[in-house]
Amino acid sequence: MASHPEVPGEATKTSTTMLETATAAVQKFGPINAIHQHLCAFHFYGHDMTRQVEAHHFCGHQNEEMRQCLIYDGPEADARLIGLEYIVSENLFMTLPDAEKRLWHSHEYEVKSGVLFLPGVPGPMQRQDLAKVAQTYGKTIHFWQVDRGDNLPLGLPQIMMALTRDGQLYSHLSSDVEKRYNVNFEKEKENRAYMKGLEHGIHPLANAEGKGLRTELREVDCNPGAAAHAPPRVFV
Repeated sequence: MASHPEVPGEATKTSTTMLETATAAVQKFGPINAIHQHLCAFHFYGHDMTRQVEAHHFCGHQNEEMRQCLIYDGPEADARLIGLEYIVSENLFMTLPDAEKRLWHSHEYEVKSGVLFLPGVPGPMQRQDLAKVAQTYGKTIHFWQVDRGDNLPLGLPQIMMALTRDGQLYSHLSSDVEKRYNVNFEKEKENRAYMKGLEHGIHPLANAEGKGLRTELREVDCNPGAAAHAPPRVFV
């Protein structure tokens, strides 16, 4: 993975580290401790497929039909938290309003192509879970645009999409990940050939309907329904 600029600011003090160690000994960290798996995949910006990033998902289940993931730009302790992903079953996806469905991407190709994997986990064990992931949809938002070298999370949150067919992923990204994690996407694709995809096929509204999707900022009235005599409300 490409290196990124250091986050600006004073280095962490020993007193801060000691305090963190003390609080870690007494606090529970329930949501974080519920994380039970590490998935590595690739995302691209909903409005620009040429901007592709390696995405390390640290996930926990809400139940059998939904899991939630913190996304970092690497697996190391100092990795940047760059986004979030929610993963739902096909059944839950089908209950979403049509306008919402466009924000979600399918995982069928990612899994069956071999490019989505669990680092360090033996293949047979991975496939038990990934066969389920192949039948899900994800909604991903990135807050930190590390691919352009930002040393802080700048700009608007962006909807991200996932790979849906051969030829989309840059070869230098795939070969770099294969080398670092000692995986072979093509071989794993063969091993996953038995997996089933989405029962109803990929929904035509998913994956932004195959179109570009960009997050934009628009100024609106803070309280357009307020009575004319109501006192003005301001943020500052």
